[in-house]
Amino acid sequence: MTIPDINLSDEDLLASYSRKKDQRYLAELFSRYTHMVYGVCLKYLQNREDAKDAVMGIYEKLTEDVLKQDIHIFVSWLYVLSKNYCLMQIRADKTKSKNREVWEKDQLVFMESEWALHPIDDNTDHIEKAIKECMEKLKQEQKDCIELFYFNNRCYIEIAGLLNMNVKNVKSYIQNGKRNLKICLEGKNVRQ
Repeated sequence: MTIPDINLSDEDLLASYSRKKDQRYLAELFSRYTHMVYGVCLKYLQNREDAKDAVMGIYEKLTEDVLKQDIHIFVSWLYVLSKNYCLMQIRADKTKSKNREVWEKDQLVFMESEWALHPIDDNTDHIEKAIKECMEKLKQEQKDCIELFYFNNRCYIEIAGLLNMNVKNVKSYIQNGKRNLKICLEGKNVRQ
């Protein structure tokens, strides 16, 4: 393979990359506009390290998108690609930040709440009768899994073996059973 001629036009480099799939053509083309891409990233992301990471991400995206697009003016197309990439990063960061705030708030409530445990996790005498009544209302698989897990201290694998089902189903029956128990207990005004 030969080194791409640096005197080739953007269009020729793009066509050669599309035809030969040789990264060197695309690398040469991208190197012509790396400063522009970095500037766009810095403008939107307002952080040098994030901008540098984005430049690398844009190049990776470029390797795929160039083959899917009909590009007439590469520099204009690259500018829009870079801008959109940065805007998506900003949107993703905001979503992560929002999700983190919700999670931290939930964790704070969980840690400070007296009602942190599900009633089945805190089996005391004053709710034992209500739990037994609600257990009778569960589907048989949920009831069996919950009894083995909470009252007989069996692990998921043991329960799966005893009930001849897979571990995933055991976890699902326990989770759904706990939810149904909670609904039933709330209907009985237990621990509200």
